[in-house]
Amino acid sequence: MWFIEARALALLLGAVCQDTEERPSRSRITDEVIPFRVDAVPDRPQPLLELGDSFLGTGTLRRGFELPTSAVWRPSFLAFGQLRTAAQTFDDGKDTVSELATRLDLFGNLQLSGTERLLIGVRPLDQDGNFTRFQLHPDRRDGFEDELNLNATTLFFEGDFGELFPGLDPGDSSGLDYGFSIGRQPLTAQAGLLLDDTIDAVGITRNSLHPDGTSNLRVTGLWGWNEVHRDDNREDRTAQLLGLFSEADFRSSTVSVDAAWVVDEGDDKDALYFGVGAVQRLGHFNTAFRVCTSYPLQDESPEVGRGTLLFAEFSRTMEGSENIAYLNLFWGIDEYSSAARGPDRGGPLGGVGILFAAVGLGRYDAPLGNHPDKAVGGAAGHQWFFDDNRAQVVLEVGGRTDTDGETRGPIAVGARVQRALGRRTILRLDGFVSGQDDRGPGGGLRFEVLVKF
Repeated sequence: MWFIEARALALLLGAVCQDTEERPSRSRITDEVIPFRVDAVPDRPQPLLELGDSFLGTGTLRRGFELPTSAVWRPSFLAFGQLRTAAQTFDDGKDTVSELATRLDLFGNLQLSGTERLLIGVRPLDQDGNFTRFQLHPDRRDGFEDELNLNATTLFFEGDFGELFPGLDPGDSSGLDYGFSIGRQPLTAQAGLLLDDTIDAVGITRNSLHPDGTSNLRVTGLWGWNEVHRDDNREDRTAQLLGLFSEADFRSSTVSVDAAWVVDEGDDKDALYFGVGAVQRLGHFNTAFRVCTSYPLQDESPEVGRGTLLFAEFSRTMEGSENIAYLNLFWGIDEYSSAARGPDRGGPLGGVGILFAAVGLGRYDAPLGNHPDKAVGGAAGHQWFFDDNRAQVVLEVGGRTDTDGETRGPIAVGARVQRALGRRTILRLDGFVSGQDDRGPGGGLRFEVLVKF
């Protein structure tokens, strides 16, 4: 009898294997050799202005010139940017704002070598979180407000010490490859939870370190002396930021450990900030876990509070497609505050989902807010890609509630549709509906045109 059962089991396994071979997984990489088609590569779009060697172009590079340090520079200049314009209305259940708003980002990149460059950027249509706009509601006698300026929002030089002075180490064996940057530069830490600002700073980075158990360790020391914006998104003219940021690649995870100290010379608002994060793949899921904490050295204030933020991300690429399903969760213990946040960055919860993110244009707010004070919540969504990734749709549901029991937080459903038009334009449509116990139903709709040049 056991012989008959074993034979039946073998036949069953054989049938399963045969069926599997006949119906391969849709996610399996093909065995067919597909040659690279040079003619399928589109022509490079022309930038706003280009001088010198073409960016990502082909052909012979210019000879350049040699510095007294033995470094060879081949200067080239590239001007580029983007223009965003939106018609939008936002209703949080109490107040309604309707407007036309615009934002222009212009950059000039002076590339000196493969490692050295000077970048300058201006945003002439907005400043300090205020955007050039025409207000439709509430009614005003003069609804147009301009924020015209020529302030440099980005201006920094970056390079590599070992490449700038190659004569000090001709054999490239003394470990002089220290990266550095100085000037007004965008900075982030812990995916923007701990730090997300543009600061006048100098940073020195040591890369390609290899402690036991890691494939790479990067350590950066930073001093920011100006343009430090606190957790309320306002500049603190007397604040300076000292930071130490590190990231290590282990076999199964990338771990970052960051620390910052903000020194306030004027109002006794010194504070310490710490963050730990781990990014890895668990089975079929991409995951990220982060813990950030803030500790004021004096009394708490709107600029700095005492608290901890727990953050978790889960996502999975659906089988046989590029579509993504995700679930992001947060828990704000007490009143956590970031070390620095730019005027247009909103709060630290922007990474939870589209219902928590600041759009960075006008007064259209995050439907579920983006500050984690004494709250717990999250968002679940699905992202679909269409037409060779030239169009995408995101549907998301999210909510939050206070942990102190005072109020039940809002819940919301949101959607985003994006479509590429030509090679430089993206059309974007956002909308949401929300509800909360202590206010009426809310909703918002915005249509944005983004042009890259």
